[in-house]
Amino acid sequence: MASAEKQVSYTTTNSYSTRNQLNDKTKNVWIACHGLGYLSKYFIIYFAQLDKEENYIIAPQAPSKYYQKTDFKHVGASWLTRENTKQETENVLNYLDTVFANESIPGDKRLILFGYSQGVSVIMRWLASRKIACADLVIHSGGIPKELTADDFTFLKDTKISLLYGKNDEYLNEKRIKEEVNQAENLFGKENLEILPFEGKHEVSRKLLEQIAG
Repeated sequence: MASAEKQVSYTTTNSYSTRNQLNDKTKNVWIACHGLGYLSKYFIIYFAQLDKEENYIIAPQAPSKYYQKTDFKHVGASWLTRENTKQETENVLNYLDTVFANESIPGDKRLILFGYSQGVSVIMRWLASRKIACADLVIHSGGIPKELTADDFTFLKDTKISLLYGKNDEYLNEKRIKEEVNQAENLFGKENLEILPFEGKHEVSRKLLEQIAG
């Protein structure tokens, strides 16, 4: 008899990490989605040098954890794979909705949506699907989802878009960089897009984080 794949829905619990305090002195609230292989509690350390009074960091946790090496010591996590991507994407977006609601971010704060590497696809799909009113979108060293179109972002008014990448990123070449820049320009327009290459490999640029934080 042939095998069959079925589906169920259930309630699950996932963590996320924060850094600093959200209060009246806070100017910037970051929602930062990490890349493949990270855990949010370690990824959030990249934001440690930002002014503690002015910046509140929220780092969601990718749900699928795994051992990175055969010694079973170091744990990493993945947001999505090519397997059942549509349903898994919806699960991730629902999780981000819950994190966002749980934090109750005041409307007078500068909301920065940040995606690094694999986190770019997650944060951009969430932005497009949920129509999040944000001041900034930071696309850092990751691929923009191919299915997104300019129509998905017409709701954005004064949002600043920054595209960051390392000049020596081992996962990029001139062709790939050109493709990503062109796609970003098609989605947001050249006038709203700032391209910020930096000296470095496939890594988070702490210097550019400080520049964006202002």
